[in-house]
Amino acid sequence: MHTSTTSTTPLEPWTIEQLQEATQGHWYHGRVPHVSVKRILTDSRHAEKGDVFLALKGEKFDAHQFITQVAENGCEIAIVSQPVDADIYQLVVADTRLALGDLGAYRRQKNAQLKVIALTGSSGKTTTKEMLGSILSRLAPTLITRGNLNNDLGVPMMLLELRAEHQYAVMELGANHQGEIDYTSHLVQPYVAGILNIGTAHLGEFGGREGICRAKSEIYAHVDVHGTSIIPAHDDFSDEIRQAVKTEKVASFGEGGDIYATEVQLKPQSVIFCLNTPLGNRQINLPFAGEHNVQNALAAATFALALDIGLDDIVIGLENAKNAKGRLDFIHHKNHLFIDDTYNANPTSMRAAAEVLAQQDGIRVFVMGDIGELGNSAAQQHYMLGRDLVSIKGLNFVVVVGEFAPAAQEGARSTQYGKKMQAFLTQEQALPLLLDLVKTHQPQSMSFLFKGSRYTHMETLLADLMENI
Repeated sequence: MHTSTTSTTPLEPWTIEQLQEATQGHWYHGRVPHVSVKRILTDSRHAEKGDVFLALKGEKFDAHQFITQVAENGCEIAIVSQPVDADIYQLVVADTRLALGDLGAYRRQKNAQLKVIALTGSSGKTTTKEMLGSILSRLAPTLITRGNLNNDLGVPMMLLELRAEHQYAVMELGANHQGEIDYTSHLVQPYVAGILNIGTAHLGEFGGREGICRAKSEIYAHVDVHGTSIIPAHDDFSDEIRQAVKTEKVASFGEGGDIYATEVQLKPQSVIFCLNTPLGNRQINLPFAGEHNVQNALAAATFALALDIGLDDIVIGLENAKNAKGRLDFIHHKNHLFIDDTYNANPTSMRAAAEVLAQQDGIRVFVMGDIGELGNSAAQQHYMLGRDLVSIKGLNFVVVVGEFAPAAQEGARSTQYGKKMQAFLTQEQALPLLLDLVKTHQPQSMSFLFKGSRYTHMETLLADLMENI
């Protein structure tokens, strides 16, 4: 199993006794190592002397086949679910995937001083996590979920990075199957936890938004009894979410909530708003574009307030927060603006991104790749997106690329603005049109926004266009 998001910070070492205690495994042939352990890895390419290689097994891969190779590279210990014929100490466990969870949970329990903030939702998780990380990491050492390490493998891998000096951990929890958030919330043991929203991401796996709501609501079963549950006040599923809460303390954000925004002024690349809280009000100059980011900032403020963080610190943290790469990244190049929002996509975030583009200058071109994990509703969701995107005032052209581009185009043609949209099955087919648009509109400046699900790699088309204009 390869993951490219590896940490460079030195990790806290493990003892041989701790490895066995955490996993409840046994040493193969009774051979117990007497070596120090600096880190536990699942990536065979980086395993070396002092490391423990944990051999994961999935539907399409089995890392047990790399054990001989890691042994040759000097790695002396492997955690396995079935012993292999290799010159390496082997800690045998029932299931290496669950053993990874056990190791993460063990490390979490050993850091009793830690306050964990866990958040989930259909969209805005990464941005809210970055905003909250910006608030907390100014005040004390804080562990923050990196990249997309938010699933049943990524969450325990993040927990392995906990060190004694950490006071906070901001953990993003994702779900693409029922029970996953129940599992990861149990591992992280949050003091404050909540749902940002119930959208339409992963519709396929959950069979509808009710299923998504049930899956996300699993987070509330694991909040510390003295902690706080955070809920969105203005969501279609707010009532169902509230019913899932188990703690006495509850805080809500958004319209009609405990923490809400007024006097919102949308600027092309930022937002100014008044943050209203039970502790008082403050003006926020948020360096993020789009009304949806006001919601993310309100959520981050609500989580922070539940940790007794002062309002002044919340303002400084929000105003100095930075976007994750590929999240509404503004790039100026040759008189044109390119907005890189290619990190990922779902129908809600796609519409929000289009609203951000509509605020920009010049000729505005929205370039959309397919959205994945929508199951049977994929064609219908793309149809509705096509219909809605061309209807947004301020978008001059919408270019759709991918398997579901024809469905989006059908949606566009159901409106009077159908001519705004061009559909292509591949990026190679779309590039000449984009180049032609630039040529046709010279010397006017243009604003492009690129977005699609991770697997579509829309950043490739963005790079190709910038290179060729």
